[in-house]
Amino acid sequence: MRARLDERARRRRRVARDRRERGMRGLLVPRELPAHRTRTQDFDEVVLDAYAEIDVLWHDRLTDLDIAVDDVPGILPRDPDDVTWPDEVEADGPIPLARLVPAGIDRRGNRTRPRLILFRRPLQRRAKTEADLLEEILAILIHQISNYLGVTEEILLAGPDAT
Repeated sequence: MRARLDERARRRRRVARDRRERGMRGLLVPRELPAHRTRTQDFDEVVLDAYAEIDVLWHDRLTDLDIAVDDVPGILPRDPDDVTWPDEVEADGPIPLARLVPAGIDRRGNRTRPRLILFRRPLQRRAKTEADLLEEILAILIHQISNYLGVTEEILLAGPDAT
């Protein structure tokens, strides 16, 4: 009796999922084609490419810094009429593009690592091409990481041996 109920349930699930037992014949877009990737994955790859240029030079001093990507900023200007941002926020007028969160203590009392957060949608809206996006992200990374390390942007680009 139990076997018959299991068989009916299995048939019912199959019917609900695939009425004519044809199913998907394969992937709509093969994994190796660019169309298979999402915008988020493409953006993450551009961020990693831009960060790699700086990480090659400063890897030893950047091991504690985390790089993160958020879709939209979760912060608002202090004063909507007169937009002023704290030093750790990189913004284009009233729109924040990135934020450097220093190390500290979270709500639970745990220590947190310093984090550089890039906001994906505002950055993508400003870039016309992928090259523009890479350029914008690299400029933001250079500015924020130089502030984090306490060096000038020129020294950051030259490497730690230039100091």
